[in-house]
Amino acid sequence: MKKALSILLVLAVLTASLFALAACGGKETLTIAVPNDTTNEARALILLQENGIIKLKEGAGITATINDIVENPLNISFKEVEAAQIPSILPDVDYAIINSNYAIAAGMKPAEQSLLIEGAYSAYSNIVAVKNGDETKDSIKALVAALESKDVADFIAGKYDGAVISVVENPGDGYAADVDYDALKGTEISVAASPAPHAEILEIAKDILAKKDITLKIVEFTDYVQPNKVVDSGEMDANYFQHFPYLDDFNKEQGTDLVNAGDIHVEPMGLYGGRQTTLDALTVK
Repeated sequence: MKKALSILLVLAVLTASLFALAACGGKETLTIAVPNDTTNEARALILLQENGIIKLKEGAGITATINDIVENPLNISFKEVEAAQIPSILPDVDYAIINSNYAIAAGMKPAEQSLLIEGAYSAYSNIVAVKNGDETKDSIKALVAALESKDVADFIAGKYDGAVISVVENPGDGYAADVDYDALKGTEISVAASPAPHAEILEIAKDILAKKDITLKIVEFTDYVQPNKVVDSGEMDANYFQHFPYLDDFNKEQGTDLVNAGDIHVEPMGLYGGRQTTLDALTVK
């Protein structure tokens, strides 16, 4: 009797599973991991919309969230995750949208491994951020000039193979004509940065500034909050880790008054395969 009941129970479970699959067209729900901070989540959703995978409501822009999705024909389930953690969960989801800096830090090659990748949108240029008013200081102008140099642009092109793209239109020699470098001799400029690619790029600027007897102190952070906090408090002179939409949103939420002192590069965001290895499952029929 017990054996018969067990068989009936198994059959009931199988029947329920088959019915559920039939109800959704026999397809399992796809899962895509996206960054959970406002501007990068919107950026990820815009990438999917531009490739015909979802549709956002009219007017949803750089602050869009999954609540703004109005068409989701593949019934995709979105997993909102801290941007830095997404590479580590890639095997547990079908796809993930990852910022290039975190992909690089995880040993990935965005230009080769991404299934979809952004263009070099200027709206998402990574910037040097400082307290409002400090952008006019000679020390900050010297830092920005070093980052806008041909040496830095060449390093970016050679090192990152399209995963990082310089947005400096006319790279210079690394020095600003209106800066009194003699007066800056012996000065230390402190910059908060993410490890890759920002701290790596700053090492090139460090060499440029050293030729003028200016010390560049690079302090690495692995989160998106503290680099802005230490600049706002005056503990550090500048940071280099974020794009302007993120900074703008941070200022509004935190009541800080940080400004863009210079656009340096773009890190195209990409879609990577986890359990799926091609875009086939994302084809809208």
